[in-house]
Amino acid sequence: MKTYTGPIFDLHQHVYWGGRDAAGLVADLDAHGVTEALLMTWQIGPLEQHTMEPEYFNATQMLPDGTHLGLPLPDLLAARDRYPTRFHLGYCPHPLWPGAPKLLRSAAQMHGIRVCGEWKFAVLLDDPRSLELFREAGRLGLPVLLHLDVPFLAGSPGLQRIWFGGDIEVLERTLRACPDTTFIGHAPGFWREFDADAPQRSEQYPAGPATGEGRLQALMRRAPNLVADISARSGLIALQRDEAHTRRFLIEFQDRVTFGRDTYGGDHLALLDRLDLPAPVLTKLLWSNARALLRLS
Repeated sequence: MKTYTGPIFDLHQHVYWGGRDAAGLVADLDAHGVTEALLMTWQIGPLEQHTMEPEYFNATQMLPDGTHLGLPLPDLLAARDRYPTRFHLGYCPHPLWPGAPKLLRSAAQMHGIRVCGEWKFAVLLDDPRSLELFREAGRLGLPVLLHLDVPFLAGSPGLQRIWFGGDIEVLERTLRACPDTTFIGHAPGFWREFDADAPQRSEQYPAGPATGEGRLQALMRRAPNLVADISARSGLIALQRDEAHTRRFLIEFQDRVTFGRDTYGGDHLALLDRLDLPAPVLTKLLWSNARALLRLS
């Protein structure tokens, strides 16, 4: 970045993903000045097998029956063992697994995970089994990083082939049901609500000129346990629609927004650079907010 010279924390990363092993990911971190990163699992269960894109995943995790484990914890542990000063870990068991909250507690105690994430499942956020997992995360002091893809889009004849978690109304019910748990929102179902036109848009990634403040901003004002993760194409597209609008949002919620990429490259850093944010705000977004969420000294 042109003006920022401090450390950078990427709160949303994966390893053995997108053609890069741990060394390849570290090379990308170095190329963009990223000091530390959070690696997260995505445990693919029977409900999510059809969402797996083979070209992005680790071939060693393909099982003989043709199913795939996704991004499992052993790969993350191997990466952290190799680069202990660069990586912190997240882990989220599938909420439909028996004893999922106990698995989360075990992972926190045994492996030092810092986040329950990535939560990315074809289950409603406010399903009782999801709520049980989220409440356990709250008891452990772990924030939950959510991937949301809405089940229905305007003008669509039916249920989307790929959906995770539900819509913003389900998210709000979950926030109310788990007031002692911090949630970090991410992905198309979250960022589409950054603009007022979300209920009328039929695209997964609405783009183009902004029309006004969306339901997301109102929800963040009502729910102090909600944090926004700007990562991935979803965050980038939403925040590029009206950069003056985005700048106001980032300043208002400067203590509850985190920098992440969920990809490689410097597009998200370039966006923040263009916004000419005050230096203290930029430091929070790029470094201190993430470390506070992960309880790092």
